[in-house]
Amino acid sequence: MYRLALNMLFGDRAKLAMLLCGLAFSALLMAQQTSVFFGIMSWTYTPIYNIRSTIWVSDPMVEQANDAKPMRDTELGKVRSVDGVSWAAPLHMSILQARMTDGNFKLITMVGIDADTFAGAPAQLSQGRIEELRLPNTVIIDEWGAQLMGRTVVGPDGKTKTVPLKPGDTFEINDIEARIVGICKVRRAFTGGPFVYTTYDRAKAYNLEARRTLSFMLVEPRDGVSASQLCDRIERETALKAWTTDTVIWDWSDRSLAKNTFWWFWKNTGIPFSFGTAVALGLFVGIAISGQTFYSFVLENLKYFAAIKAMGAGMATIARMLLVQALTAGLIGFGLGAGMAQAIGRVMIEKGMPPFVMFPQIFWATLVLVLGISLVSAIIGIIKVSRVDAASVFRG
Repeated sequence: MYRLALNMLFGDRAKLAMLLCGLAFSALLMAQQTSVFFGIMSWTYTPIYNIRSTIWVSDPMVEQANDAKPMRDTELGKVRSVDGVSWAAPLHMSILQARMTDGNFKLITMVGIDADTFAGAPAQLSQGRIEELRLPNTVIIDEWGAQLMGRTVVGPDGKTKTVPLKPGDTFEINDIEARIVGICKVRRAFTGGPFVYTTYDRAKAYNLEARRTLSFMLVEPRDGVSASQLCDRIERETALKAWTTDTVIWDWSDRSLAKNTFWWFWKNTGIPFSFGTAVALGLFVGIAISGQTFYSFVLENLKYFAAIKAMGAGMATIARMLLVQALTAGLIGFGLGAGMAQAIGRVMIEKGMPPFVMFPQIFWATLVLVLGISLVSAIIGIIKVSRVDAASVFRG
């Protein structure tokens, strides 16, 4: 019976093509939009990913990683005095304007790190050495910034092109020279501006208007002291906020700065609603197209199902046949849609914008939803066939 069901399904190629198109489009829209959503949301906690530390300490009113509220430098000494702290380093983060040699201005994310330990420095440099930050008026810029802030030149063919910045090039921040000594590889920021690294003291000089320049403190616990235990001690003894820095958004720990950042943007921006609408649209379109197409398929083959009933097959057998047909189409449609989503994602990753992050959970959730659409289509067909009189096949 199952072989007969599949022969009926693949025998009507026109209906099968329409059914697969509906299911594939639904799977593509749900998987692609969800992956872009999580890709964009991954930008929200980019500082935590780029600036690695076991514990971050902030002002108690800070709610997420992009909302740095400056503190006094004296707070650093209080944190260092807490029992269990191996070391604590200052970190400055601010949004500033950089003036290029051609007079244009670009927004940058200035990151000031400790000149002694280089705690918070980028993990991977494609050009230069981190030690060169100790030289006067020096900075390290990320690869996106090198491209974005590059010089526009006219080639021999008369066409304009952008020449990326390289070590040795300069620009100005608040009329102070910034000379590039390295290019680093980091994740993009949610604000879109590039990351520019320098030392903490130099960052204070660049940020002329700020009286308080300590944004966060990066803390490492001593051996044998857990991060959560040390966070409790820091909060109890300094009245500051201490966070763990797990960058896995599925971690539900209340102390995770990445998790709190993710959910802050979830609750306070329209991003989830916008992408959620697109995913819901994909689900409803899939149900509408697939349900209608499968119902039309059942109508055209109604006489064959009536004949099968007349030969003694029970409704349970016919229901299983329809389920096999619908779920087979669902699996094929899901494969086509997920494959197209991955192909589009690869192109987006190469272009660099917008980001594309397909977690395994997205893959499996899309599969479940597509099979759910197929199940709804099968139920519609089962209801129609159950109302058919087996004797109708003998009445023509």
